[in-house]
Amino acid sequence: MTASTFAGSPFQSFWMGGYECTDQLNAFGHRVDFLTTTGHLQLINEDYQQLAPFGIRTVREGIRWSQVEKTPYTYDWSTVQHLLEAGRHQHIQQIWDLCHFGYPDDLTPLHPLFARRFAHLCRAFVAFYRSQRPEGELIVTPINEVSFMSWLGGDARGTSPYCVGQGWEVKYGLMRAYIEGVAALREADPSIRILTTEPLVNVVPPLNATRQDLRRAREIHESQYQAMDMLTGRMCPELGGRPEYLDILGLNFYYDNQWDSHTNHRLGWVNEPYDARWRPLHYLLGQAHARYGRPLVLSETSHPGLDRPHWIRMVAEECAEALRQSIPLWGVCIYPILDRPDWDFPEREWHRSGLWDAELCPDGPPRRILHEPYAAALLESQQILAPELQLAEISLSELTMA
Repeated sequence: MTASTFAGSPFQSFWMGGYECTDQLNAFGHRVDFLTTTGHLQLINEDYQQLAPFGIRTVREGIRWSQVEKTPYTYDWSTVQHLLEAGRHQHIQQIWDLCHFGYPDDLTPLHPLFARRFAHLCRAFVAFYRSQRPEGELIVTPINEVSFMSWLGGDARGTSPYCVGQGWEVKYGLMRAYIEGVAALREADPSIRILTTEPLVNVVPPLNATRQDLRRAREIHESQYQAMDMLTGRMCPELGGRPEYLDILGLNFYYDNQWDSHTNHRLGWVNEPYDARWRPLHYLLGQAHARYGRPLVLSETSHPGLDRPHWIRMVAEECAEALRQSIPLWGVCIYPILDRPDWDFPEREWHRSGLWDAELCPDGPPRRILHEPYAAALLESQQILAPELQLAEISLSELTMA
């Protein structure tokens, strides 16, 4: 492993936690607000205190654009200030999502002023943030999972703008805003770090595939890189993308991120019975790094239900292998760290995918119930990764001394 593995990492801890902050319109046109539904807004100090036994000092949070900008170009930062104060009090580093699936009521990515409004939001956020914290690292994710949002709103009618067959148009509008947003952020604060978060997938042809099947699977697989290619200017250069706009590459990887292009059947991650089409996580991380040459973060990963412990151990083993192969992996974010409800049926369904389950209370925010098997597996997973992380730190220290 080379010393460059951790050189320049801005994160306070390798292991991170992500709090669900989506504020989107769901499939029924209802606005969700998971920051309050999960009780994180109400119990943020307690939530941060509970991270200490796991050595988690870096978290992902979101500003909830739809709540901050109720009137065009007018911003209410009071809730963000509350989150900031909790982070300062508990010595927690916060990474900020500016758009995590939700937009103001009068906007969609197809609106002609969408990019202008988003760039203005970016400038306003930096001005507010630096008024509260003039010094220190500021890490921002401008728009979370452009690829997924494009499909959900442009092809699946799962959120605004509720389209079918317009996934590319939605993606184009989102990336126009993303690129103008990064330019605005860098203009306001040249030191800002950009964490781009996109799904990491593996799309495979069916067994006994025809030439057409092979081509279709390859095209779908390659489409996962479109947002990053647009951001760097490799694709659609008229949008103004630049190589330096891709700073830290965050990749979101879940148990259902590998599938058959013909049947949409998900490949079983335990790989029983064995399926040669499954690709291990370290291999997919290596592909992304080879393509862009940027440091990586596993910016979202989790599993619902009973398999949570087995999943996090597998992730740790795969990340250890990635580090052994000198892939510059700067962190792993458990997302969600706290359980979340279903977007479309929040009253009925919770995913049971967090380190803490949520026990609903009739007269207050949900109680946090630590999932003991998951907690034990996380501590074990940290030990699995510890030797590789220690080697990287020693190498970096030796290089610095030299």
